[in-house]
Amino acid sequence: MRVIGFDPGLRRTGWGVVDVAGSRLSHVANGVCATERGELALRLVRLHEQIERVVLQYRPDQAAVEHTFVNKDAAGTLKLGQARAISLLVPAQHGIPVAEYAPNAVKKAVVGVGHAGKVQIQHMVRLLLPGVELAGADAADALAVAICHAWAAAAGSRLAKALEAAQ
Repeated sequence: MRVIGFDPGLRRTGWGVVDVAGSRLSHVANGVCATERGELALRLVRLHEQIERVVLQYRPDQAAVEHTFVNKDAAGTLKLGQARAISLLVPAQHGIPVAEYAPNAVKKAVVGVGHAGKVQIQHMVRLLLPGVELAGADAADALAVAICHAWAAAAGSRLAKALEAAQ
């Protein structure tokens, strides 16, 4: 199974791709889709184009997107939500199932602590994906989202098999 994770942002959307074989994870690629200041609609188009290129290049089987972090600035939160919508939309347009995870759930899954900092996330991603060259903090966060989903999907698969065997 190939999973792509997204850490959405209007200025910088991190993405990370991992392959999953049983309990083994392997790094495929990671990066950042970036937009320049300017008209919101054009920035969203640029973001869509970049994410679509990544999805077409790496052909993931599943996608995972981090939930929006709500802050004090309502306008900023709304823009972040619009960028997040692009991260949800592109995989869905290509028939890829999309899961969503709260930031604390991702941190807890990867680091073991729901309020882990960026440095801790980067450290654990490097431990879990030996030799990975991170394209930055946003890409590391996206890889953490992909790892979180890989583990959640594996657990769901084991549960489904156990329930099927019990019938």
